[in-house]
Parts: sequence; structure tokens; C-alpha cells
Amino acid sequence: MYNNYNKNMNVDKLPKTIPIFPLSNFIMFPGTTVPLNIFEPRYLQMVNDSMKKHRIIGMIQPKKTGKLEKPDLYNIGCIGKITSFNETEDGRILIILNGICRFKIESEIQTDKLYRECDVQYNNFSDDVSNSIGNLNFSDLNIIMENMQKFFKKQGYIVNLKELNKKDLTQTLNDLSMASPFSLEEKQILLESRDINIRKEKMEQILNNYIKDEFENTTLQ
Repeated sequence: MYNNYNKNMNVDKLPKTIPIFPLSNFIMFPGTTVPLNIFEPRYLQMVNDSMKKHRIIGMIQPKKTGKLEKPDLYNIGCIGKITSFNETEDGRILIILNGICRFKIESEIQTDKLYRECDVQYNNFSDDVSNSIGNLNFSDLNIIMENMQKFFKKQGYIVNLKELNKKDLTQTLNDLSMASPFSLEEKQILLESRDINIRKEKMEQILNNYIKDEFENTTLQ
């Protein structure tokens, strides 16, 4: 699902200090809409605090280095705005996040809160909150679509990518980047791509590597 919340916004209006949610095996892209089930005490506190302020949360990938409770983080993540909030009887919180803009961590703030906070900047990703998509059209995505179909077929999946043609180019690439069964490292590369043209080129490279490989299994390992 996608949203138009981030269109025609100004990065200067985005909060410079944000709560950070280091979620393994998950990468959010601008324009995407994702549901989250919150149950850990630190993230329950984070969501409740965010609801009292700007309703913004920074989603980011933790690395495999650092401490177990405080792993090192990738430098680039994506902020999302809480657009739906529901509390369950067993103490969980169900939220929906709308992806807005990528960010780069400047520094982590030391606080007495259960969750982590960082100072961030959005300067390199202003296109995320504008309608600028560069010199790209759907014909440029034909090869990607064809290779994506081949890739899914090799993995034993049957998917219909025709619905993507109904979306704009940025949404199409973000959809493919988020939904594809690429590795987390590959998805991080796509997330960090400066603009849509670079992301297209990176996706072509990743797909070409997969297409050339001989897969022994039909399911992801």
C-alpha cells in the first residue's frame, strides 16, 4: 500500500531529533504503508511518546556488531508517520506507519528513555518529499520487470507485477525494492541509493546477478 503524505513537503519541517526503531529483517521505503505490532516495553514507550509529539518514528536496520541490547546501526533509515493507533486488551499497540523520507544519522543522543534517539538530517533525500522523479519513464522499467518475473519464477513464486504499472515510478521502484526477496544488504543498498535513477541501476545489477546464478533450490534459504 502507498500514501501521498510525503508529497510536496519540506524537509526543513521534519523533526531533527527522532526516536529510532532498529528492527531486524525489515526495511521501510518512502511512500510505503506498513503495519507494526508493538509489544516490547521500550517500543511501547517510544510509540506513546511519539504520539504526544510529531508521531514520527525512524525505522532503521541494526547491524550484527555492537551490543545485543544496543547494536550498531546503519547510517541510513526511513522515517514513518503513525497514521493509525490501536491498543489491544493484552497491552500491545497496533500501528500503521506511512513512510515519508529517508534520513542519515548524525549522532545518537544519550537519554534515560528505554528506547534510542538520534539527531538526523534529510538533506540528501529531499526528493523523497517532492514530486521530482528525474528523467525516468515506465519503458525504463521493462527490463527490470522482465528480470523480476524471471527471478520470482526461479524462486518458485508466481506474482502479478502488472498492477505496479498503475502507480507512479517512485512508488513502483519502492514497491519492488521492499517486496522483493533480496537480501537485507541488497535492500539497504537500494534504500541508500541517492535518487530513483541510481536505485534503478542498482536494482538492475542485483537482478542480473540473480538471473545469472544457477539456483539449486526453488525456495529462499
